[in-house]
Amino acid sequence: MTTTPTLAMPNFEEPFVIEADASGKGIGAVLTQNGHLIAYMSCLLGPKKESWSTYQKEMLAVVIAVQQWRPYLLGRTFHIFTDQQSLRHLLEQQITTSDQHKWVAKTYGV
Repeated sequence: MTTTPTLAMPNFEEPFVIEADASGKGIGAVLTQNGHLIAYMSCLLGPKKESWSTYQKEMLAVVIAVQQWRPYLLGRTFHIFTDQQSLRHLLEQQITTSDQHKWVAKTYGV
């Protein structure tokens, strides 16, 4: 980043976009609309969560972002983008772990 981002005011008639990502030590997400930044969040992971798989970290980023921006998203169209291929097809795959069940319920129960 070479400049400080300027946050835009949301237009509740337009769909929102969440882009989430995770790294070895942290997670982050941005909420955008028509290419304009509305909000962003990031946080460091504790020692236990640092050892999680990339899949789990990416899903945690999505869940936290949806929870944090729930007032913006409730009852509105929004899209979630992630570079984790297995999360792109979350609802089409067999949900096997208790974490997956919990996260799907939280994310899609907005």
